[in-house]
Amino acid sequence: MLTEMLHHQTADPQWYCLRSQPKHEHIAAAHLRQFSGIDVFCPRVRIQRKTIRGLKWFVEAMFPNYLFARFSLTESQTIVHYSPGVSGIVRFGQHISPIPASSILELREFLGDEGIKTLQFELAEGDGVSIVDGPLTGQDGVITKLLPARDRVRVLLEFLGNTREVELGLLAVFRHTKPTGT
Repeated sequence: MLTEMLHHQTADPQWYCLRSQPKHEHIAAAHLRQFSGIDVFCPRVRIQRKTIRGLKWFVEAMFPNYLFARFSLTESQTIVHYSPGVSGIVRFGQHISPIPASSILELREFLGDEGIKTLQFELAEGDGVSIVDGPLTGQDGVITKLLPARDRVRVLLEFLGNTREVELGLLAVFRHTKPTGT
């Protein structure tokens, strides 16, 4: 089995998917960048999250617990596998499959030079939303008013046979559709 696995390895550098230790993608990437012959790509997203002090921006891995590295499997497999922050190289059974360079190139083009995509959830009056936090979780409604100074929205809900307007935090709703014919 091992000889079959080694038979598929190539000396040419190729892209591979690596599994990192939880929340250690950036640590694994930093350590791998220290080695010559290893190119590292750790795509990230910038997203707003609710904190005690209000909405704050955070940068997180786009693919939690995963990153990509381009290296020669025959020359650098051991270095990559045992690098701090790396749990291993993603395998399918005993086979380590390379990732097409075109896929990495497309992802890099999508993310831009920084390798970070900012995700902004813009809501507008009339947007259909689902409530995803609080006692009304699972209810659907329509935004009737944005209250940006307080990071809140007013949502029209049908609740127990009546139509009610409730005020919710921005992070308590998730936009799912634009209402049609309204």
